[in-house]
Amino acid sequence: MVDPSERIGQLKIDRSVPAKAGRSWLLPGAALAILGVAVVWWVFFSPGSATVLVETDIARKPPSMAAANSVLDASGYVVARRQATVSSKVTGKVVEVFVEEGMRVEKGQVVAKLDDTTQQAQLSLVRAQAESARATLDEIEAQLRIARLERDRFRDLAERNLTSESSLDSAEATYDQHAARLGTGHENVKVAERNIELGEDSLSNMTIKAPFAGIVVSKNAQPGEMISPISAGGGFTRTGICTIIDTDSLEIEVDVNEAYIQRVKAGQPVSATLDAYSDWHIPAEVIAIVPTADRQKATVKVRIGFLERDERVLRDMGVKVAFLGTEMPAATSEEVQGVMIVGEALRSDASGDFVWLVHSGTVEKRFVQIGGQRDRAQVLVVNGLGLGDTIVRSSDAPLVAGQSIKTN
Repeated sequence: MVDPSERIGQLKIDRSVPAKAGRSWLLPGAALAILGVAVVWWVFFSPGSATVLVETDIARKPPSMAAANSVLDASGYVVARRQATVSSKVTGKVVEVFVEEGMRVEKGQVVAKLDDTTQQAQLSLVRAQAESARATLDEIEAQLRIARLERDRFRDLAERNLTSESSLDSAEATYDQHAARLGTGHENVKVAERNIELGEDSLSNMTIKAPFAGIVVSKNAQPGEMISPISAGGGFTRTGICTIIDTDSLEIEVDVNEAYIQRVKAGQPVSATLDAYSDWHIPAEVIAIVPTADRQKATVKVRIGFLERDERVLRDMGVKVAFLGTEMPAATSEEVQGVMIVGEALRSDASGDFVWLVHSGTVEKRFVQIGGQRDRAQVLVVNGLGLGDTIVRSSDAPLVAGQSIKTN
């Protein structure tokens, strides 16, 4: 039988035996795991660590002094204030057309002729009727002279009691009758002359003339076609011979956002640039602000007149305008200090205006100084950027200094 005291002795821990090595790595392993999680969070979730997709642009040289000094930019089209589609007063068949596109015509110049056969016949008829009325008038005048002589003779006989009262009354009545017919004859001659004038006017309507001097921009009818001042239904009747514009009436129409219309006023100097001639800056000025707004587009129409005329300016050309806050610079080619950037690239905070400058795949916060208005499509930066610097135009996420970026 085993002594109970020996069993109790077996329960004692022998301090001389070393602990098992299998559990000695737990504490250092836990520390390394925590450190790894921290590194992963810093790499993938800390601000500025993720790569952001951005759209970039570059700082460009200002196109002109006028563009740099503008308070508002807008775009529009060249329009002709005075233009007309030349037509006829009556329906007729075109016989000849004397104009072509691009031809210059003077006021009153014949542009086309219509078939006037019927009008010529009608004019001949009324002229013959007028001759008949004049002949009838001559006959009545002769009869009136005879009646006057008869009346005077019977009056003389009546004074000497050599004729009856009834004979005198008959002579008087005959004279009055011819006198009345003479008045009617004169009116008939006047009516015939008016008919001649109407016939001549109808004949002149067959000759179509230019209402003012200008350039023919379209030819709408050919010989043999029918033309009418109103649409006759169907597609075989033209409503005009040609379209003429007065080149001296060319001007610019632009739609200005109503939020910025307070920057525009009548007589304000403007620098206009045609899309076809981007290096040609045309001096202009505001003619008028049309006193109504377009509720659909939230814009106000502005009329701008050219101060210089040139044959290169054509109707319906696209044009960009810069409304100037001061007088037009004397030398628009003068060197402008600074660079131009897109307006959406400009940002601001409590410290001032800045842009995100792209450098080696990351961004740098660069504070800048601007000149003129900041809420424009193109902004002049006078300090802080150099020509050709790459800047962030837009980004898919907020940026921080040192942010890794990738461009579209």
